[in-house]
Amino acid sequence: MTVRHITSGSSAGAAVSAFRASDDGSGRTLMKGKQTKAAIVDAALGLASQIGLEGLSIGALAEVTGMSKSGVFAHFGSREELQISVIREYHDRFESEVFYPALTCARGLPRLQKLFDNWMQRTSTEIDSGCIYISGAVEFDDRPGPVRDALASSVNTWQNALQRSVAQAQAEQHLSAAADPLQVAFEIHGLILALHYEARFLRNPGAADRARQGFTTIVTRNKP
Repeated sequence: MTVRHITSGSSAGAAVSAFRASDDGSGRTLMKGKQTKAAIVDAALGLASQIGLEGLSIGALAEVTGMSKSGVFAHFGSREELQISVIREYHDRFESEVFYPALTCARGLPRLQKLFDNWMQRTSTEIDSGCIYISGAVEFDDRPGPVRDALASSVNTWQNALQRSVAQAQAEQHLSAAADPLQVAFEIHGLILALHYEARFLRNPGAADRARQGFTTIVTRNKP
């Protein structure tokens, strides 16, 4: 299999140079080892966004980074651990781009709105690359094991944060106390899933506007 040289952020060359660094007795080997693993995970995330978690392998990643298979394997020990590392990295980036910036907004509807806006922004950048949460769910929905568990845990963590934001909007009386936070979060999540399908698969240019209108409709319907 020929794999395109794909990276996300850090360069594969950084992984190669870091892996080849020698110990000078000052702990640089440990530091370089961590840098190498981070660079490998970065490259793996870029690859997985194109071919999915299931297509990710030690061999494919070695080809992308220009490293040996044994060099890549030394940092993970198994293909499964590599996949889990990619899921964790994706989740960390998702939180840093979507969740944490929204915490600067006031509790309630302003924060919920910011969460959705950030989510929309991230979705727009994934139209051509794909979403690990969505592609991973298709690949591992009926395949129990550590990879599925890691993926489901990440998604549940994010959904719980969304539900808490809805509940906070109720506490601030921005949304009706009678609204069901689980239902509101479910519908908002549904908008993002529909957006991915419409924009990525069907290439519908009006998908983003419809998603924003859907969010407005959900909020308006659940106001006090």
